[in-house]
Amino acid sequence: MFLKDFTLFFLVASRLSLSNAAVHKISLTRIDDEEMVANALQRQINALALRTDPSVSVEEKRRNLRSDFAAGVETVQVGEEENIILRDYQNAQYFGIVEIGTPPKSYRVIFDTGSSNLWVPKIGCKHCGTVFNKKSKYNPEESSSYEVDDRIFEIMYGSGSVKGHFAKDSVKLAGDISVEGQNFAMIEDAGGLGPAYGMGKFDGILGLAFPKISVGNARPVLLSAIDQDLLDEPVFAFSLGDNKDGELSIGGYDESKFEGELHSVKLTSETYWEIAVDGITAGETNLSSSTTAIVDSGTSLLIGPPLLVRQLANSMGAHANVVGEYFIDCDKVDSLPELVFTIDGREYSLDGRDVVLNTQGICLLAIMGMAMPPGAPKWILGDVFMRKYYTVFNYGNSSVSFAIAK
Repeated sequence: MFLKDFTLFFLVASRLSLSNAAVHKISLTRIDDEEMVANALQRQINALALRTDPSVSVEEKRRNLRSDFAAGVETVQVGEEENIILRDYQNAQYFGIVEIGTPPKSYRVIFDTGSSNLWVPKIGCKHCGTVFNKKSKYNPEESSSYEVDDRIFEIMYGSGSVKGHFAKDSVKLAGDISVEGQNFAMIEDAGGLGPAYGMGKFDGILGLAFPKISVGNARPVLLSAIDQDLLDEPVFAFSLGDNKDGELSIGGYDESKFEGELHSVKLTSETYWEIAVDGITAGETNLSSSTTAIVDSGTSLLIGPPLLVRQLANSMGAHANVVGEYFIDCDKVDSLPELVFTIDGREYSLDGRDVVLNTQGICLLAIMGMAMPPGAPKWILGDVFMRKYYTVFNYGNSSVSFAIAK
């Protein structure tokens, strides 16, 4: 969601034998808290300036605010059902490398458990970067393994659509997982992501969720790898280190990255990585009971129902800005109540330092309210949660597992 000026990404390809599985690793670059807070302040300045500009119509002001904040949802038509995908990508904080084509070309992507498609910009793409921030673009004429697929690819975001066409090509992960004939999208107009995409340093998205929410029924990349017998286990895992870069393990998990035993939780549906949550408390306050959440590597913050988040923020002494982000007095951080998610009978707690981005005396509450459409999960457990808890995603038994991260 809240995009930054991103650093370059580095690929680490290695193998580690754990439980007889070859684990392939991709380094994930983390955007630092200072940049996150600075961008939140800039959004507030932009919104205030827009509100007072008499030359802009009310409707245009609303549209521009949605574009800047990307406060929308993506809808995908699948068969008879409309599936809601909670995407805006302004708040993605971790990025890594994928290679596409022959010879392979590198792209910086969000490895996103909240969506299912792989897409990168195509050469000639509109609204795809600036002269100061160029994107790595796919050119089908430069790849000998490119295969034509003329189906239209389109996603509708809160600020507009992202359009292109499907294609097939080889996709390489972690240097040595080479998926052949992978269906992906070449984006020809990324205007629907608003200015956030143009300013951000990521090129595309690699979705890690399930086929049911995949546009065009395209097979997700890791499921294609499993189909082609490229992975020892149908598993991947995230280690999102606190104030350091992260790591994505594919084909297994790394026992050196967590303490104690993994706790496995069955999914409620094979769409997102969606789980049931028994209850949510903040200190002595019961915020919610019997709700649902998705575990989402593509979102940095914790996202919840606006009213509950507002009540929580108010109880913490936090104050909202004009685009719905909350700032708090840094002196209060250590005294904030523990936020506890009870999942499958176990408590997963986050203290004040876990839920606040603190930089140069300015503190941004890493919790935000967003109204979800009917039938969608009510909470998003983003990178704030996943930094505290090492998370393993298992396609084989439709589960996620958590343990305290080291």
